[in-house]
Amino acid sequence: MSEERKQINYTVICVNEFAHEHNLSVKEAFQYLFQHKAIEFLKENYDIEHTLPLEDALNDMLLICKKNGGMLV
Repeated sequence: MSEERKQINYTVICVNEFAHEHNLSVKEAFQYLFQHKAIEFLKENYDIEHTLPLEDALNDMLLICKKNGGMLV
């Protein structure tokens, strides 16, 4: 599997888990994460983030969103 494919798969997993954790649809979660720059964060920091427990990555995504105006608790 190519490195790009691994990064895409990881992003999909993160978006799905974020949606589940925050009671959002996958589409709503993706739009929120994209708008508040968490997708960009995952892409730029994939080398580190994918080595962390998923819960840590989800927390990092939430922090990035809050830093960029996101309002989820």
